[in-house]
Amino acid sequence: MAEEFVVLVDENDEQVGLMEKMEAHIRAKLHRAFSVFIFNSKGELLLQQRAGHKYHSPLLWTNTVCSHPRNGETTVDAAHRRIVEEMGMDCDFKEAFSFVYKADVGQGLIENEFDHVFIGVSDIRPNINHEEVASWKYVDLNWLKEDVINNPDVYTQWFKIALAEVIEHFNKKGINS
Repeated sequence: MAEEFVVLVDENDEQVGLMEKMEAHIRAKLHRAFSVFIFNSKGELLLQQRAGHKYHSPLLWTNTVCSHPRNGETTVDAAHRRIVEEMGMDCDFKEAFSFVYKADVGQGLIENEFDHVFIGVSDIRPNINHEEVASWKYVDLNWLKEDVINNPDVYTQWFKIALAEVIEHFNKKGINS
């Protein structure tokens, strides 16, 4: 397997270098990432359960897709590439906001990401890649908000951080009506 590199960035999301992915997570280096949140026409959010052999956060539930762009790849192109690779589908989505977070994700790894958040709507049924995704489900947002409070340990760190703002953007845009 070829080495994977992440794009190191500063606090303004300007590229400052490249680093091998695991090293960046061990050294907690700020790097570019993206998170895609796809809703269906009923306003339910498509979640994925990360595959059990993922290098961090295995079997945790998270947003539809999350990953890192490659050097020279736009964030939106990377998001489309990964939704096809992981969920076996593609659809329209737009960048809604971005945020920076730093979180311990276990196994001696720290996520320190400048995360670009994309939101879209689709009723396409996923055809998951089991190397990447253990399972998937559409969930009601009211149920999800309660479940994140009651069972925080079954969700990824970045998902819990972004969820409230994602819901706010989703509802503000009138997509939910």
